This record gives sequence, C-alpha cells and structure tokens, in this order.
Amino acid sequence: MNISFEVVPRTEEATLEQLRFVEENLPFVDTINIPDLLRLPIRSWDGAHLVNRNKYRYIPHVRAIDFDLKSNRLQKIIEANELDKILLVTGDPPPDRTHLVYSTDVVDLIKAIRRDFPNIEIYAGFDPYRYGVKQEKDYILDKFEAGADYILSQPFFDTRLLDIYADFLPADKVYWGVSPVITERSQAYWENVNKVVFPSDFKPEYQWNIDFAVKVLKHCQQTGSHCYFMPIRIDLQKYFLPIRQAINW
Repeated sequence: MNISFEVVPRTEEATLEQLRFVEENLPFVDTINIPDLLRLPIRSWDGAHLVNRNKYRYIPHVRAIDFDLKSNRLQKIIEANELDKILLVTGDPPPDRTHLVYSTDVVDLIKAIRRDFPNIEIYAGFDPYRYGVKQEKDYILDKFEAGADYILSQPFFDTRLLDIYADFLPADKVYWGVSPVITERSQAYWENVNKVVFPSDFKPEYQWNIDFAVKVLKHCQQTGSHCYFMPIRIDLQKYFLPIRQAINW
C-alpha cells in the first residue's frame, strides 16, 4: 500500500517546507506528487531536484495538451530529469491565452510514452464526478489498455461512491483521492466547478474530513489499494496529526 502526498509548488521555499513537514510528521507517506500548474513558476518535473528520490517515490504531473505528439519534447524532459514515474492528464485550458496548447489526447500520449519508455511507470487520472460511472469506467479501461500502470482519482467525498468504483477497479492499481474541504466557500467551489455531490452528513470542518480520511485509509489497508492526499490551503498539522494518531501506523 502506497500513500501519496501532493505538494503544490507555489515557490521553491514553500515546496521544501511542505516536504519537510511530510518527512518530519508523516512516516506513512512514501510518495510525492507534484502537479503542473501554469500559474506557478515551478513546473512539475522541476520537482526532480527538490524531492528526496532516495526516500520518496516521485510522480510529476504532465498535461497532455501542452505537448505535440509530433514532437519529442516530453521525451527529452523525461530523459533530462531521469523520470521513472509520470502522471499523464488531459490538462485544463491555460489561464493565459498566449500559452500554446495542442489537441493531444491523453490516451494517445500514454501510448506514445509507453512505446518510447517501456519501463517507466505511467499513472493516469479519473474523476468520479465528471461523467456517469459507465462512461468514466470505459475511459479508465481505455487508459489501462493504452499502457497506464496505475489510476489516480480526483477526490472522493462519499465512501458509497468509492465502493462502486472499487467494485470494478483492480485494487492494487488505484489511488483513492482525498482532499479536505474545510470552508463553505471551498465546498461551493467543488459543487459548482467540479460537480461534486457531497453526502448529507458532510460538514466543511476538520473533524468530518479527518474521519473520512481515516475511513479511506482503512479501506486501502483492507483491500491493498493506495491513497492520494491533496491538501489544499489547510493547516497541515491540524489535519494530518490526528489522522496519524488514528491510524497508528
């Protein structure tokens, strides 16, 4: 069972501070994910020089729409940074319209990277709230067939929905996403932008989110699946230290 922690690279100093928090407080974390956010100065693959790769599995996120399949620019990035793992996602439209994007389909990019790097671990994403379950299932299976080794989910907020996906996904190939939502404003964002349907007992507070995270971790432990934490603008100690105490790993 692997447990991943997403570090948003707002600055090099902030990135290193989060990494220090993980190393000093979260012994159960063995993987670091770094997203690729165009509004930030650090690209995900720059994390190769920040993450202790002797201690942590390092997974940079790569946006398919930033790369032309006719080019080998991504292949050069993989080689230059000696990447052995990579998460390939479609990518949101850039905030700056001058940023060049391509119509690259993420499934096609998975095929290309698998062809050129037979031994690299390829991760792909899925969103339980994006489509209906059948459509998302078919999309996930397309990514596996193209050459993805693992699938990482956007955050779940309901164990009942998680169980539905767990019924057809290979447990050892899936990372269940968890992201604490601790304000009503954040809850509204997830509902309006990401189409999340929160369960009736949901409360945008630390304790509800801590309890939910513990449930997901116990599910992972029982099934041999993995967990992917996305802590967004929270008090890391207030959230993670009670989780560490509850799971007692």
